[in-house]
Amino acid sequence: MRKKAKKTDSISTFLGPDARVEGTLEFQGTIRLDGNLKGKIVSSDGTVIVGEKARVSADIAVGTAIVMGEVIGTIDAADRIEVYPPGRIVGDIQSPLISIEEG
Repeated sequence: MRKKAKKTDSISTFLGPDARVEGTLEFQGTIRLDGNLKGKIVSSDGTVIVGEKARVSADIAVGTAIVMGEVIGTIDAADRIEVYPPGRIVGDIQSPLISIEEG
């Protein structure tokens, strides 16, 4: 009997620490943000990773949000929101599963 392979999401898009983006970011899959973004982030079932040095001022509507940097705005995640130190969120968050690590 064949075992199902565990699904792993690889990062399909990367915004580096020197990048600045303003506007609406729509994506599929997994995206990692380490730069500055202002506007809106949208994906029906994608994963957004906000890196430690990232500064995001946006309304976020995604499948999964992983925050290690700074987010100012609303996060609405269909699956889950994970916050790890030194992550910081200023705004409203909504998801069926929310995990906030100590620190």
